[in-house]
Amino acid sequence: MKLIFDNVSKECSKIVTKSYSTSFSLATKMLSATIRQDIYNIYGFVRFADEIVDSFHDYDKEILFNNFSKDLELALEHKISLNPILNSFQETFHRYSIDKSLVDAFMKSMRLDLHKHNYLTDAEYKEYIYGSADVVGLMCLKVFVKGDHEKYESLKDAAMRLGSAFQKVNFLRDLKADFEDLSRTYFPNTDLNQLDEASKQAIIADIESDFLEGLQGIKRLPIEAKFGVFMAYRYYSQLLKKLKKTPALEIKSTRIRVPNYKKFELLTRSYVKYQLNLL
Repeated sequence: MKLIFDNVSKECSKIVTKSYSTSFSLATKMLSATIRQDIYNIYGFVRFADEIVDSFHDYDKEILFNNFSKDLELALEHKISLNPILNSFQETFHRYSIDKSLVDAFMKSMRLDLHKHNYLTDAEYKEYIYGSADVVGLMCLKVFVKGDHEKYESLKDAAMRLGSAFQKVNFLRDLKADFEDLSRTYFPNTDLNQLDEASKQAIIADIESDFLEGLQGIKRLPIEAKFGVFMAYRYYSQLLKKLKKTPALEIKSTRIRVPNYKKFELLTRSYVKYQLNLL
């Protein structure tokens, strides 16, 4: 039965989310059950594309990515795929009429990671972030507003700024792995061989500006989505605080983390703020 296959597909996307990101999985659990599965479906899709270009070093990544891209196109066209991750994603894509240009922009940025190692200009940097992060935020926003076009347009800019902030925090946190393992540098006009405090603080100031605008959007989200997105915001804000206190040289040599006990502490405090209507 097709229903069984669809349920298996959705369960696969949920498992991917829980397996790859405890923080995102925790935040997703705080969303209303009416939209939670669709966010799992989006995450599963973007995670698998990202894994191809970041992790499968013993295989021909270009062939894998090309095959994944072809399967994606067929899934969106025919509304079914034997790849369960793509099958669940196409269901969400069609249910909320997600703009195909968002998916195309995401895949374009992922494809850049196959060969491009340096982002030398602000334009290149912004284009990559738009495709790798902003559009993911916009896909999720389509789900959060349940396809309401007017609400979507009013929250679009804030969702993009929040997506940018999350991605830039990831870049700063993963500086060592990206630079040493993948030979990538995303921040333009920044010499990672000589990253100093001034450069680090400039990057953080930019992220804080994105967070400020993103928070305003969170406050205007529908009730079904507000607490879950706020939880993700709180986690990344805490991570940014740790990065801000960490010397630049240490950021280059280690990966900064928020321990699990701290995540649950953030959850408790965030819930209190939410219940007291302090958002």
